[in-house]
Amino acid sequence: MNIEQAIRERRAVKAYDPQHGMTEDEISKLMSLAMLSPTAFNIQNWRFVLVQDAALRQEIRKVSWNQAQVTDASLLIVLTADLKAWEKQPERYWRNAAKPVQDFLIPAIGQYYGGREQVQRDEAMRSCGMAAMTIMLAAREMGYDTCPMDGFDFDAVARLLNLPADHIPAMFVVVGKALQPAMPRGGQLPMEEVVIRNKFD
Repeated sequence: MNIEQAIRERRAVKAYDPQHGMTEDEISKLMSLAMLSPTAFNIQNWRFVLVQDAALRQEIRKVSWNQAQVTDASLLIVLTADLKAWEKQPERYWRNAAKPVQDFLIPAIGQYYGGREQVQRDEAMRSCGMAAMTIMLAAREMGYDTCPMDGFDFDAVARLLNLPADHIPAMFVVVGKALQPAMPRGGQLPMEEVVIRNKFD
Protein backbone atom coordinates (compact mmCIF):
# COMPACT_ATOMS: atom_id res chain seq x y z
CA MET A 1 0.00 0.00 0.00
CA ASN A 2 1.37 3.42 -0.91
CA ILE A 3 1.02 6.57 1.18
CA GLU A 4 -1.75 8.05 -0.93
CA GLN A 5 -3.85 4.90 -0.55
CA ALA A 6 -3.27 4.82 3.21
CA ILE A 7 -4.35 8.45 3.51
CA ARG A 8 -7.49 7.87 1.44
CA GLU A 9 -8.42 4.65 3.29
CA ARG A 10 -7.74 5.86 6.83
CA ARG A 11 -11.03 6.44 8.59
CA ALA A 12 -12.16 6.76 12.22
CA VAL A 13 -13.55 3.28 12.85
CA LYS A 14 -15.73 2.83 15.93
CA ALA A 15 -16.57 -0.92 16.01
CA TYR A 16 -13.74 -3.43 16.51
CA ASP A 17 -13.35 -7.18 16.85
CA PRO A 18 -12.69 -7.64 20.58
CA GLN A 19 -11.27 -11.13 19.98
CA HIS A 20 -8.46 -9.92 17.74
CA GLY A 21 -5.03 -9.34 19.23
CA MET A 22 -1.94 -7.78 17.71
CA THR A 23 1.33 -9.66 17.95
CA GLU A 24 4.24 -8.16 19.84
CA ASP A 25 6.15 -7.91 16.56
CA GLU A 26 3.31 -5.86 15.06
CA ILE A 27 3.16 -3.59 18.09
CA SER A 28 6.93 -3.13 18.05
CA LYS A 29 6.87 -2.27 14.34
CA LEU A 30 4.07 0.24 14.84
CA MET A 31 5.82 1.93 17.76
CA SER A 32 9.18 2.02 16.00
CA LEU A 33 7.51 3.90 13.14
CA ALA A 34 5.73 6.24 15.57
CA MET A 35 9.11 7.09 17.08
CA LEU A 36 10.26 8.44 13.71
CA SER A 37 7.69 11.24 13.94
CA PRO A 38 9.21 14.72 13.95
CA THR A 39 9.64 16.85 17.06
CA ALA A 40 11.06 20.34 17.43
CA PHE A 41 14.75 20.25 18.37
CA ASN A 42 14.44 16.43 18.23
CA ILE A 43 13.36 16.41 21.90
CA GLN A 44 11.02 13.44 21.31
CA ASN A 45 8.50 14.75 23.82
CA TRP A 46 5.83 12.12 23.16
CA ARG A 47 5.31 9.15 25.46
CA PHE A 48 3.18 6.26 24.23
CA VAL A 49 1.27 4.44 26.96
CA LEU A 50 0.14 1.06 25.62
CA VAL A 51 -2.81 0.09 27.78
CA GLN A 52 -3.04 -3.69 27.56
CA ASP A 53 -4.46 -4.58 30.97
CA ALA A 54 -8.14 -5.45 30.48
CA ALA A 55 -9.28 -4.15 33.87
CA LEU A 56 -7.48 -0.84 33.38
CA ARG A 57 -9.04 -0.47 29.94
CA GLN A 58 -12.46 -0.95 31.50
CA GLU A 59 -11.70 1.84 33.98
CA ILE A 60 -10.55 4.10 31.16
CA ARG A 61 -13.69 3.30 29.19
CA LYS A 62 -15.81 4.49 32.13
CA VAL A 63 -14.21 7.95 31.90
CA SER A 64 -14.33 7.97 28.09
CA TRP A 65 -18.10 8.32 27.59
CA ASN A 66 -18.31 4.50 27.64
CA GLN A 67 -16.99 4.34 24.08
CA ALA A 68 -16.68 0.68 23.12
CA GLN A 69 -13.52 1.07 21.03
CA VAL A 70 -11.54 1.81 24.22
CA THR A 71 -11.91 -1.82 25.29
CA ASP A 72 -12.73 -3.60 22.04
CA ALA A 73 -9.85 -2.46 19.81
CA SER A 74 -6.74 -4.61 19.80
CA LEU A 75 -4.59 -1.81 21.19
CA LEU A 76 -5.25 1.37 23.14
CA ILE A 77 -2.46 3.92 22.83
CA VAL A 78 -2.61 6.96 25.09
CA LEU A 79 -0.34 9.60 23.62
CA THR A 80 1.00 11.70 26.44
CA ALA A 81 3.18 14.77 26.32
CA ASP A 82 6.29 15.13 28.46
CA LEU A 83 6.24 18.89 29.00
CA LYS A 84 9.76 18.94 30.41
CA ALA A 85 11.48 16.65 27.92
CA TRP A 86 13.43 19.69 26.73
CA GLU A 87 15.36 19.95 30.01
CA LYS A 88 15.96 16.24 30.67
CA GLN A 89 19.55 15.66 29.55
CA PRO A 90 19.07 17.47 26.24
CA GLU A 91 22.48 16.32 25.08
CA ARG A 92 20.87 12.90 24.47
CA TYR A 93 18.90 14.27 21.55
CA TRP A 94 21.99 15.22 19.59
CA ARG A 95 24.54 12.65 20.77
CA ASN A 96 25.16 11.39 17.20
CA ALA A 97 25.55 14.84 15.68
CA ALA A 98 28.82 16.56 14.85
CA LYS A 99 30.25 18.66 17.70
CA PRO A 100 29.51 22.04 16.04
CA VAL A 101 25.88 20.98 15.70
CA GLN A 102 25.76 19.90 19.34
CA ASP A 103 27.40 23.13 20.48
CA PHE A 104 24.73 25.15 18.69
CA LEU A 105 21.56 23.13 19.28
CA ILE A 106 21.89 21.86 22.84
CA PRO A 107 22.05 25.36 24.42
CA ALA A 108 19.36 26.55 22.00
CA ILE A 109 16.89 24.05 23.45
CA GLY A 110 17.00 25.65 26.88
CA GLN A 111 17.00 29.15 25.44
CA TYR A 112 13.84 28.39 23.47
CA TYR A 113 11.80 26.50 26.08
CA GLY A 114 13.05 27.87 29.40
CA GLY A 115 10.34 29.78 31.27
CA ARG A 116 7.86 29.43 28.38
CA GLU A 117 5.24 27.01 29.68
CA GLN A 118 2.75 27.68 26.89
CA VAL A 119 5.40 26.98 24.27
CA GLN A 120 6.35 23.76 26.08
CA ARG A 121 2.72 22.62 26.00
CA ASP A 122 2.04 23.74 22.45
CA GLU A 123 5.11 21.98 21.08
CA ALA A 124 4.32 18.79 23.00
CA MET A 125 0.75 18.68 21.72
CA ARG A 126 1.91 19.29 18.15
CA SER A 127 4.40 16.46 18.53
CA CYS A 128 1.71 14.09 19.77
CA GLY A 129 -0.58 15.06 16.91
CA MET A 130 2.09 14.28 14.32
CA ALA A 131 2.89 10.98 16.03
CA ALA A 132 -0.80 10.07 16.07
CA MET A 133 -1.03 10.59 12.31
CA THR A 134 2.08 8.45 11.81
CA ILE A 135 0.48 5.68 13.88
CA MET A 136 -2.78 5.83 11.96
CA LEU A 137 -1.17 5.73 8.52
CA ALA A 138 1.31 3.02 9.51
CA ALA A 139 -1.51 0.94 10.99
CA ARG A 140 -3.55 1.29 7.78
CA GLU A 141 -0.56 0.11 5.75
CA MET A 142 -0.31 -2.89 8.13
CA GLY A 143 -3.96 -3.75 7.48
CA TYR A 144 -5.38 -2.26 10.68
CA ASP A 145 -8.04 0.33 11.36
CA THR A 146 -7.78 3.17 13.85
CA CYS A 147 -9.68 5.89 15.63
CA PRO A 148 -8.19 9.08 17.09
CA MET A 149 -9.98 10.11 20.27
CA ASP A 150 -10.20 13.04 22.64
CA GLY A 151 -13.58 12.15 24.14
CA PHE A 152 -12.42 11.37 27.66
CA ASP A 153 -11.83 12.95 31.04
CA PHE A 154 -8.21 14.04 30.77
CA ASP A 155 -7.65 14.39 34.52
CA ALA A 156 -9.19 11.01 35.27
CA VAL A 157 -7.09 9.29 32.62
CA ALA A 158 -3.95 10.96 33.98
CA ARG A 159 -4.78 9.57 37.43
CA LEU A 160 -5.55 6.09 36.12
CA LEU A 161 -2.24 5.98 34.26
CA ASN A 162 -0.32 7.46 37.18
CA LEU A 163 1.16 10.08 34.88
CA PRO A 164 4.06 12.08 36.28
CA ALA A 165 3.23 15.66 37.20
CA ASP A 166 5.03 17.01 34.12
CA HIS A 167 3.11 14.76 31.70
CA ILE A 168 -0.34 15.39 30.24
CA PRO A 169 -2.60 13.23 28.06
CA ALA A 170 -2.89 14.49 24.49
CA MET A 171 -5.20 11.96 22.82
CA PHE A 172 -5.92 8.27 22.29
CA VAL A 173 -5.40 6.22 19.18
CA VAL A 174 -7.05 2.80 19.13
CA VAL A 175 -5.88 0.18 16.66
CA GLY A 176 -7.62 -3.01 15.61
CA LYS A 177 -9.72 -4.94 13.12
CA ALA A 178 -12.98 -3.27 12.14
CA LEU A 179 -16.26 -5.13 12.63
CA GLN A 180 -18.07 -2.46 10.66
CA PRO A 181 -16.72 0.05 8.15
CA ALA A 182 -16.60 3.71 9.02
CA MET A 183 -19.63 5.81 8.18
CA PRO A 184 -19.47 7.57 4.80
CA ARG A 185 -17.52 10.81 4.86
CA GLY A 186 -19.77 13.54 6.18
CA GLY A 187 -18.72 16.11 3.63
CA GLN A 188 -15.40 17.69 2.73
CA LEU A 189 -15.16 21.45 2.41
CA PRO A 190 -14.15 22.75 -1.01
CA MET A 191 -10.44 23.31 -1.53
CA GLU A 192 -10.93 27.01 -2.25
CA GLU A 193 -12.31 27.46 1.27
CA VAL A 194 -9.48 25.76 3.14
CA VAL A 195 -6.43 26.45 0.97
CA ILE A 196 -5.39 30.10 1.19
CA ARG A 197 -2.69 31.41 -1.09
CA ASN A 198 -0.32 33.89 0.48
CA LYS A 199 -2.73 35.63 2.89
CA PHE A 200 -6.36 36.11 3.77
CA ASP A 201 -8.25 38.86 1.95
